[in-house]
Amino acid sequence: MRIIRFITIFVIAWSIILLEDAQAEAPTPGSSTDPVITKSYFDQNTLSEAKVKEIVASAIAANADAGQPSGSNGGTGSSTPATMKVVQLQNGQTLYAGAGAEFIVRTGKVLAVSNDENGIPDVTGGKDLPAGTEVALNHLLIFPAEGRGIKPSPKNTADIFVMVRGSYLLLNADGSKVAQ
Repeated sequence: MRIIRFITIFVIAWSIILLEDAQAEAPTPGSSTDPVITKSYFDQNTLSEAKVKEIVASAIAANADAGQPSGSNGGTGSSTPATMKVVQLQNGQTLYAGAGAEFIVRTGKVLAVSNDENGIPDVTGGKDLPAGTEVALNHLLIFPAEGRGIKPSPKNTADIFVMVRGSYLLLNADGSKVAQ
């Protein structure tokens, strides 16, 4: 019985010692480790909405003044982003993407197409789509290399519209290029 009391007292004493050592020191007010800030500090170190609008407007004006061409279908990799273009995909056609192109399927049912074992990155879904996989509507697809694209699903009964950014090639079932 004495041993049990001794062990109990020892464990309690040891726990108290450990708890005192485990407590962290409070940060010094105003230091970089202090998570609390004052309103005056916040007001001095944040951007107002007007200042943000001014910065954005000047950045847009600087880009417009640079006179760089915007990207286009079949572009040669300009440093400015290409605009989105809406492409209608008909049954029997295949829409191939250039390297770095982006597609968003807005309507219709389409399947992923790839000329090798690599799939198409579905950024919205967070997965790789192998050839033959149905593409979800409104998901962003990014094409890291040429030779990949989309084609209508045999189950498709609706019009297919795809938003495209970057270079692409639209081919008929016989391999001829679709006039645009």
